[in-house]
Amino acid sequence: MSLSLFENSIEYLKGVGPKRGEILRKELNICNFGDLLMYFPFRYIDKSRFFKISDIINDTAYVQLKGKITNIQFVGQKRGRRMTAWLSDDSGSIELVWFKGFKWLKDRFDPNTEYLVFGKPSIFKNSFNIAHPEIEEMAEYEESLGESLQAVYPSTEKLKSVGLGSKGILKIMRNLAKQCQGIIIENLPADTLKKYRLINRETALINIHFPKDQHLLKKAQARLKFEELFLIQIRLLNQKTYRQQKIPGHVFSSVGKYFHEFFHKFLPFDLTDAQKKVTKEIRADLGSGKQMNRLLQGDVGSGKTLVAILSMLIALDNNFQASFMAPTEILAQQHFETFRKFLGEMNISFALLTGSTPKAERKILYEELKEGKLQILIGTHALIEESVQFKNLGLVVIDEQHRFGVAQRAKLWKKNQTPPHVLVMTATPIPRTLAMTVYGDLDVSKIDELPPGRKSIKTYHYYDSARLKLFGFLKKEIKAGRQVYIVYPLIQESKKLELKDLMDGYESIVREFPAPEYAVSIVHGQMKAADKDFEMQRFLNKETQIMVATTVIEVGVDVPNASVMVIENAERFGLSQLHQLRGRVGRGADQSYCILMTGHKLSNEARIRLETMVRTTDGFEIAEVDLKLRGPGEIEGTRQSGILNLRIADLIKDENILRQARKHALEKIQDDPGLNKTINHALSIHLKQINKNKTNWGLIS
Repeated sequence: MSLSLFENSIEYLKGVGPKRGEILRKELNICNFGDLLMYFPFRYIDKSRFFKISDIINDTAYVQLKGKITNIQFVGQKRGRRMTAWLSDDSGSIELVWFKGFKWLKDRFDPNTEYLVFGKPSIFKNSFNIAHPEIEEMAEYEESLGESLQAVYPSTEKLKSVGLGSKGILKIMRNLAKQCQGIIIENLPADTLKKYRLINRETALINIHFPKDQHLLKKAQARLKFEELFLIQIRLLNQKTYRQQKIPGHVFSSVGKYFHEFFHKFLPFDLTDAQKKVTKEIRADLGSGKQMNRLLQGDVGSGKTLVAILSMLIALDNNFQASFMAPTEILAQQHFETFRKFLGEMNISFALLTGSTPKAERKILYEELKEGKLQILIGTHALIEESVQFKNLGLVVIDEQHRFGVAQRAKLWKKNQTPPHVLVMTATPIPRTLAMTVYGDLDVSKIDELPPGRKSIKTYHYYDSARLKLFGFLKKEIKAGRQVYIVYPLIQESKKLELKDLMDGYESIVREFPAPEYAVSIVHGQMKAADKDFEMQRFLNKETQIMVATTVIEVGVDVPNASVMVIENAERFGLSQLHQLRGRVGRGADQSYCILMTGHKLSNEARIRLETMVRTTDGFEIAEVDLKLRGPGEIEGTRQSGILNLRIADLIKDENILRQARKHALEKIQDDPGLNKTINHALSIHLKQINKNKTNWGLIS
């Protein structure tokens, strides 16, 4: 791209101006000509085909009609106010309806002018209508007849209010395209274009906005999808190469007394083959002289914490300190107890630091940490406070990584002049496609088997009408000496969501399971930490048989005797959360169960989530479905949920293109690590341009 033109501020483009320019910036982050050119359509109208109004039937999707618009009226009052009009052709009439944004439309239509109308017909009171149709004069349509496929762009209400709906965006895009001809510079190497039979960048960008035909549109889409995914892969692999070559790591040269003493005297059970394999991979990283940046993924209960402890003991054997960061106070406390159980009889100093650690304790802890007397620090985000100073931090383990902001993790990463080794753990398995993209710069280890003796959890979906059957089952389990979780999504009643709230649920459970025969605990996020801990402890000590809770127990409560997880209003939870909650049971030798309770009224997406949970306990399969339903989050920025910031590619539909892009990026980096060869010159310049003014969060893992 010729930078001088494409860096021009957007308001200087014909048809934009200061007011529209400001709204484009705020609504779509389109600041200059280049940003607009990279704002792609999400579908296309086939302008070569017209329907007659009488041709419309029940299953007609989108239609393109032509006719005259008459009889404009305003109907209803206040919030129910809408605008209606009638479109007529020689075969009949159809009602057009606008529920909002119609103030600027009312004087637009001339009863003597012929219009092109595009939209989706729906039935209301046995008649067809089209809500919020796209409209243009036939004269305008005939001017652009070269465009047999017309681009349709995403817009917003604010943009529409200044005439920048899809049609308005198309108009300013047309003005930009005229200036672009002949000046869009290629950014992919010639050998890449040849190998994957890709059209050049200018042809692709012009045809993505103004396709001459279906064939060229497909070619343009394929080229731009490959470019987008390839550039991401190149950047991730560049980061990985830079980290491996330029960022030194502490050399943990020996595996000594702490590791061997624990392994031979205190290891409670034999490691699984998967745990052994992962531990070897970590040991190799720690001794390489390069900073480790490894992602450890494994399902709930697969034994990641034990692998983390073994890794931390290697740090101690080499006279370094280690830290373990958890996302919540409850989970940090749970991990502290696990460390005490495993390491309590060894001569190792470790401590817990959370928001509720008393001031006097903190002062001692800070001093011992700075002097190196304290070897392992376990805690929450309190670990990243400036007052927390290590003498020689060698390894950082971050648990449940998706709960921490990237910027938060960066603070911990910068605690040493030489960055510590980083082990990121997640119990939410990551689909292959997402791991390849989001974690392309990390080394990935996977624990894909459960410890021996663990039974697969049986999962059932019950409707509210089966509640008596559920209570009978719970009483049977409790009589057999086991315990039960019952989880609610809200603490107080919400009229808006019409959910059973925790307190109401607690009262009904106490009525059904009365004292003294039964005892019930309650835990939620608004309780004081001491009260929460007291209730948790009662449940852990088997003083109560039922724990009624919100999702505060999603992570960190390890009660081997708990065999049933009941999730109320299960349709309100995401797949990842449902899978995490199910992982709270199945930790002992008994058969465990997860019961998903819902009403009969369910959305299609909720049904898919529930069916997936009943069908499988495989976290990786669940993660694939979750990715399809939710979208995977942002790759290179600091946002970690929501739709990935891809302009045109789709990680699900374009998995094959992603694999090709990843493979080719690896080939390029291996052949020319610095991208200094003449053939890669344009690619190198383009990468420098997009890296300019961008914080490199990728180096932080």
